[in-house]
Amino acid sequence: MDDRRSVDVGGVRLAFRVSGPPGAQPLVLLHALGEDATDWDGVAPALAASRRVYALDLRGHGRSDWPGTYTLDLMRADVDRFLDALGLGPVELIGHSMGGIVAYLLAQHRPARVRRLVLEDVSAPRPRKPTTPVRPDGPPAFDWDMVLAVRRQIDSPDPRWLEGLGRITAGTLVLGGGPRSHVPQDGVAELARRIPGARTVTLPVGHLIHRAAPGAFTETVTAFLGASPRP
Repeated sequence: MDDRRSVDVGGVRLAFRVSGPPGAQPLVLLHALGEDATDWDGVAPALAASRRVYALDLRGHGRSDWPGTYTLDLMRADVDRFLDALGLGPVELIGHSMGGIVAYLLAQHRPARVRRLVLEDVSAPRPRKPTTPVRPDGPPAFDWDMVLAVRRQIDSPDPRWLEGLGRITAGTLVLGGGPRSHVPQDGVAELARRIPGARTVTLPVGHLIHRAAPGAFTETVTAFLGASPRP
């Protein structure tokens, strides 16, 4: 059973859900654009069998604050402050799509904070042709201004993000969704090549690996993470 909480991280309140044995190895989950902590519900119980799992709502999403100012670097700083506020580290970190960008930014900015890193269907940060996102009908569970701001950054990423991948020291697993994913898989392969020692596994079920194949996802991830170290 998970516990819903929130914490202030430099003037922004981040909501999160926590589950698993207190004192176990901390594992932090970062969701994709437009999602929230509930996106991990299908896999969190299995991951929490041996770990203390923290699933966040990133700024502009879900129950966290919608402050009106959004960059992926600010999201990275929020997660960094979250770890400080809860006294966590080194942590294991899983990021899906946009959450994967936030995850690798943290891993390159603060290498000592991340023990293991899992990047789910995330491409190397290369410029891409912009497209216009379609606003959903009805009130979304996220700030639409956040979507526009983040999409601009993903379309034209900071060149330092690509250069910084070589500074990641965490053991890293890069998961690809295969040909059914809209994410270019050559970009996923490049991401893995640029992170020292990264492993690559393809689960050919599309972009939403942890939802489409929760059993295969948790089996692959837990095998990579290995036994949880003793507190």
